[in-house]
Amino acid sequence: MALFETRKTAPEPPVPAPPVVKIPPMEDLLRTVIDEGASDLHLSVGAPPALRMNGRLVKTTLPPLTPEDTETLARAVTSDANLQRVSEEGSVDFAFSFRGQDRFRGSVYRQKGNLSMALRMIPKKMLTLEEIGLPASVEELLFLPRGLILVTGPTGSGKTTTLAAMLDVINSKSAGHIMTIEDPIEYFHGHKLGIVNQREVGVDVPNFAEGLRRALRQDPNVILVGEMRDLETMETAITAAETGHLVFSTLHTTGAARTVDRIIDAFPSTQQDQIRVQLGGNLKAVISQILLPRSDMDGRVAAFEIMVNTPSIAALIRDNKTFRIPNDILTGSKFGMVSLETSLVQHYLNGRISKEQVLGKAQDQQAAIQLMGDQKPIKR
Repeated sequence: MALFETRKTAPEPPVPAPPVVKIPPMEDLLRTVIDEGASDLHLSVGAPPALRMNGRLVKTTLPPLTPEDTETLARAVTSDANLQRVSEEGSVDFAFSFRGQDRFRGSVYRQKGNLSMALRMIPKKMLTLEEIGLPASVEELLFLPRGLILVTGPTGSGKTTTLAAMLDVINSKSAGHIMTIEDPIEYFHGHKLGIVNQREVGVDVPNFAEGLRRALRQDPNVILVGEMRDLETMETAITAAETGHLVFSTLHTTGAARTVDRIIDAFPSTQQDQIRVQLGGNLKAVISQILLPRSDMDGRVAAFEIMVNTPSIAALIRDNKTFRIPNDILTGSKFGMVSLETSLVQHYLNGRISKEQVLGKAQDQQAAIQLMGDQKPIKR
């Protein structure tokens, strides 16, 4: 006798498996970057592909990437030789064209033993100095016979775009020879009134310092060094500026005073007095910039600090009194100088950024508060 009555029941219908969402090919991801107006694409194992939109990172709804995904995507945009460099050195930087009209700067690197990637879209259109937001006084600096001009700011602040715009002005209005040493080449410059030769680190020249040394023998009027990364490059750049060339370069610093201190501190103490004298005589300008998300519309806006070397500032550099440079910038508008606080407050009064952004990015909050006073932003 059965203790329990058993009933025959119909078998449960099988639960359909969820659809497998595949990671799209790199071509589709790059097209998304372009269509969405993003500045960067980030690919990292364990996270879905992410776009940087107006300065903010936004993750897509795609599934997290596997190690196989990132390797496949990396192989789609860079060479086996570059991937070999990643294995040996940990990372590699490069640039490439997409569909023959869009350019990207790429960085492939290892983390936790896997490949990750950051790709930045290079704007197709060369911006003018006015579109970037630089005052007209900056253009006068571009036709100096010699000297050192530095564009500084944090990573992603638009330094490369600003330098490209400056070189385009020189190329369009001056019959000179422009040499660039870049890592990698981002903006292509055609020959206009001038002649432009662009050399890429790791492809055309082994490093910045060697490229700069060689450039001095190639009859340039203007030299662009993509970045002053080491002591040797700094020393050669200052010497080139001293010996009759107009030299442009970048540093990851904010503010003119910090930039000067950063260069001097890179040298041994026994050389620092000499470097102060050389910088005081040959540093012509420091243009420091940051990018801020706009509060009135999509997009970002650049704020600048512009220091133009005057006899007073040259003396401050020589005498190791760089802490006084911000005061000279505040009172140096007749020389074309602009303080970061003035630039930020002007954007605030024009309704482009918030008061909180002004105070958060100002190097001297008290100066920014005084500049704002009781003024209210324009309502658009």
